[in-house]
Amino acid sequence: MIKATIILLGFLLTLAGCQSPTSVDYTPTVARFFLEEAAARTVSATLPQSGVRVMIGPKPVLTEGDIVNVELMQVELGKCLMFQLTPAAARDLYRISGSNQGRRLVLFVNDVAVGARRMEGPLAEGRVFVFVEMADAALPALVENIKKTSVALQRAAARK
Repeated sequence: MIKATIILLGFLLTLAGCQSPTSVDYTPTVARFFLEEAAARTVSATLPQSGVRVMIGPKPVLTEGDIVNVELMQVELGKCLMFQLTPAAARDLYRISGSNQGRRLVLFVNDVAVGARRMEGPLAEGRVFVFVEMADAALPALVENIKKTSVALQRAAARK
């Protein structure tokens, strides 16, 4: 009896491990922010349309796990992305932006620099507005993909 139970348990665990991943209706799109730095350990990032080069730190200061929402916004200067952060990331952003005024946050999407935002003062609302160097027509799909990827990653982290 015990032997049969162990065999059944092993079989069920094997089946659970063999589950195929669910298909997704979006292109996984990871957004991360890097801080402009002038230290020796920096890496060069070049924006795709303007060709602006920014020296950044090797590690992101905000990652896909810090993003709770992203929206396409129409502002006076054109269309931009508004990233809303978790409360913990909002506090980190406030500290980072307060002590690094004049430096830029560089937005990377799937490891490609696509935009930068200069921090003129502390960013206290937990939101980051960034103009990206992409065609306006591509922005709605980008926003949806970032949203869906962030939700999927947060769900996966909550299960662990």
